[in-house]
Amino acid sequence: MQLTLRLPALNQLICLSMAAIVTGLAHAQSWPQHEAGAEAAGFSEAGIERLDDAMREVVANQDVAGMVWMLGKDGQIATYESAGIARINDQAPMSKDSLFRIYSMSKPVTGVAMMMLWEDGLWDFDDPISKHVPQFSNLKVMADYDGDGNMELEPLERQPTMRELMSNTAGFAYGLMGDDPVNQAFRDQAVLASSDLDDLVEKVAGTPLLAQPGEQWYYSIGMDIQGYIVEQLTGMSYGEYLRQHLFEPLDMMDTRFYVKAEDRERFAEVHYWDSEAESLAQQPHRTDRPSYLDPNRLESGGGGMVSSAHDYARFIQMLINQGELDGTRILAPETVRILSTNSLTGDEDMSYAIGGIGDAGVGWSVDMGVIYDPVAADSPQGPGTYFWAGAAGTWFWIDPVNDIFWLGMIQAQGATRPGAADMRTTARDIIYESLRD
Repeated sequence: MQLTLRLPALNQLICLSMAAIVTGLAHAQSWPQHEAGAEAAGFSEAGIERLDDAMREVVANQDVAGMVWMLGKDGQIATYESAGIARINDQAPMSKDSLFRIYSMSKPVTGVAMMMLWEDGLWDFDDPISKHVPQFSNLKVMADYDGDGNMELEPLERQPTMRELMSNTAGFAYGLMGDDPVNQAFRDQAVLASSDLDDLVEKVAGTPLLAQPGEQWYYSIGMDIQGYIVEQLTGMSYGEYLRQHLFEPLDMMDTRFYVKAEDRERFAEVHYWDSEAESLAQQPHRTDRPSYLDPNRLESGGGGMVSSAHDYARFIQMLINQGELDGTRILAPETVRILSTNSLTGDEDMSYAIGGIGDAGVGWSVDMGVIYDPVAADSPQGPGTYFWAGAAGTWFWIDPVNDIFWLGMIQAQGATRPGAADMRTTARDIIYESLRD
């Protein structure tokens, strides 16, 4: 009787172990798996040791619960390490195989999907968005509002274009920030918790723009709208299009909009600093929208994907290789150049910019940031370095001049430990100090 009671748990453990083995075997055939080492990748051994020590210290100090980090140059991996724990509640160790909510690091993936369809001739940068989303034909613009949230509306001076949709200058809001009535309407309607992309677009269509097209840069719902456009252009769900045309060809089989049941033990949870306990605490799953464990959750091209370090590194290396990886071509080299080139004119109102966008030397390309002038940006990175990050702390950058990429995977959101390290700047500076002549 005692053995019978234990069998379900034993069977679950066996299934989870087999799933991990299968995943490991599948990934064992694709780059990256092992470190080539500092010297082979063009860095000093002492520098990479200092980098690894700095990231381990970030974990040891409880700035984050756990981390996976990777540094590559010229197609070689200088370091690929993990430290800490993936889930505080059960002390599950962080591993290279862990899965992460990448939130806004979904945006560059959406940009690549859109550029694939641009190469197919299915849309053009000068198309009005309403050509592909007719629901947007009669959008209004908020001209002013009073202290009670009442808006004065005005008609569009012209239709916003696909170029503006890709560059966050079409005028759309997001609901993540701002106390104006438009962003409040996004929150009231739970736009980001929509049941599907059709529902999301209907809600956005009934909400005014924040500004006339081209006037203002605003971090927006635009990348979720792009996912909807992918569906309209292909007749496929957004997730299915990505699976068939991007994830399977690149062996990114950990990347999707939900966590499969057999992968739940690999899923890292989000943590925050509990000031009363003076330690890290694990955030509960949100109850206002479907869980990441629900395969029917919104396929959000702006912030809904789950991925692993292995998968996202392959996505990054494809971009570094000008659109190709392991003999599979995703984009043409010229398309990657467009994707990673600053698209802002300098005339946009940058009052609401985030993530450094609009700072000296820093602009926006297609669905991600770009450092077009490192001297002005006070950065050691090469000109044209492009980058982005996720709301739970994941971050990456690609320096095409020096053929370097960095990928950091953590799950942290909310309060941080007082005096927590600036891990992003620390990693960047050590990396460039460690370059060999």
